[in-house]
Amino acid sequence: MTLEEKIEVDLKEALKARDAIRVSTLRMLKAGTKNLAIEKRVEKLEDKDVLSVISKQVKQHRDSIEGFTKGGRQDLVDKEKAELAILEAYMPKQLPPEQLRALIKSTIEKVGAKSKADMGKVMKAVMEEVKGQADGKLVNQIVSEELPS
Repeated sequence: MTLEEKIEVDLKEALKARDAIRVSTLRMLKAGTKNLAIEKRVEKLEDKDVLSVISKQVKQHRDSIEGFTKGGRQDLVDKEKAELAILEAYMPKQLPPEQLRALIKSTIEKVGAKSKADMGKVMKAVMEEVKGQADGKLVNQIVSEELPS
């Protein structure tokens, strides 16, 4: 079963269960995948494309939570956190920080990065390898810690 099919099945179950937050979150996700399919001019998306839509929405929710927390809107923070939990269920298991750090160190050696000027090369290589398994902010933070100034 593809990721897109799983989302469709879960949406039907959420509709039957009258789970409003789950229904709205999965509908937003389906809309995002539909838009990407139209943009790419394809009938069915590959799982990696669906994952890119999910990770984009996860990032948006994290940013929203941060903004609402600063604004003192706990009601919206709770709603965003609930939606984020639903989306994260479709993401691959996240790499533990120590494993991510080891991967980044080996990538730095592979691309021959010598200073922070090579950060772009390292980030590109790492993000392609961890695709959906690590948050970009965390990767960026570890890469900047590992690269000498």
